[in-house]
Amino acid sequence: MKLVVLGLGQCGGRIADEFARLNRRAESRRGVQIITGAYAVNSDEADLSGLETIPADYQHRILMGGRKTIGHGVGKISSLAAEVTKESADKIIDALRVTPRFYETDAFLLVASGAGGTGSGGLPVLAEIIKKRYSIKPVYSLLVLPFEHEEEDEARSIVNTATCLKSAYSVADAVFLADNQRYVRRDGTLINNMSEINRQIVSPFYNLLCAGEETKRKHIGARVVDAGDVIQTLGGWTTIGYGKSSLGLWMNPLERKRNFRKKGAETHVALQAMDEALCELSVDIRPADVGSAVYVLSAPAKEMSMDAIKETGDYLKHVAPSAQIRGGDYPREKGELSITMVLSQICDVDRVKEYYPKLKESNHILERIEKEKAAKVRVQEMTWSDVPILVTKGNRRH
Repeated sequence: MKLVVLGLGQCGGRIADEFARLNRRAESRRGVQIITGAYAVNSDEADLSGLETIPADYQHRILMGGRKTIGHGVGKISSLAAEVTKESADKIIDALRVTPRFYETDAFLLVASGAGGTGSGGLPVLAEIIKKRYSIKPVYSLLVLPFEHEEEDEARSIVNTATCLKSAYSVADAVFLADNQRYVRRDGTLINNMSEINRQIVSPFYNLLCAGEETKRKHIGARVVDAGDVIQTLGGWTTIGYGKSSLGLWMNPLERKRNFRKKGAETHVALQAMDEALCELSVDIRPADVGSAVYVLSAPAKEMSMDAIKETGDYLKHVAPSAQIRGGDYPREKGELSITMVLSQICDVDRVKEYYPKLKESNHILERIEKEKAAKVRVQEMTWSDVPILVTKGNRRH
């Protein structure tokens, strides 16, 4: 499956940069292309300068805002971001038109942080514009939910996130949710931790996108998960997970057949990878609320067995009994068995529901802050009104 990825704001731009790096890895190691174009859209010039893999030309790093932001960003004002995104829409569409092999693109993926300003305000607007221009191709969103401390310290983050979630859900064909808090590691510096979080958000897409683009016969599975399977699965709230288990690298050359213990161990390894994928989902959900699912099981061809595939499908059907499940195999990995799993059409996500009771309280806090600011301005104006103004005109003072 081939995607065009557009990252909005600082968070979205860095994740789009990670997708570009993932595509470079797929081209060098597997000889396939999975990202036809990666773009960073921002109103802050410094954020665009901090990217590594996305080309530095103006067509891939798109600066918007003009005189309204002067390259300094919009802060947390999502309404201003929506306005400048709408004004810069033609510039973004022009960049998409010159994407190499754009006709091969299967879908768009728009990435942003829900708590920010540029991303949360611009993503729903841009998604709607792209859907009108390219109605044949689905438009998906990847929304990154804020850390706990961001919600506790800043009411604006809650308001932006809740507004972005509602707007994106009404426009996009599917919304991937990634909860920042689930990826936090207590060790390492802040910048390394953030880079690792971005990598963990993006890496589960690797096998899912590569499986349908393979051209070498030995790497094509008995049941291929391609773009059609993914598109038919995705809809509404969506989450993605990845799990892996190591395999024994050494095998006795004198042992021609596997005994029943090793046969059972293969199935156990597949189920262990499935458990890890369920535990490492990008957002916490109840599998019973899932309406559709797709998974890709990847392992060396000699280690792939019908029993492992059957047990994996049966286990997923057990934990998500209401889901329509699609799955396939991808004989690629070395020394490990991995499972990429996407659960979609989720009817109830607790992490999303948390924002709506908080939204009312946050709106009251923002209203109080605005009133206090207005009161301070009025006091300052009254104080300065008593001070005489000296205007120099020629040699006279008034």
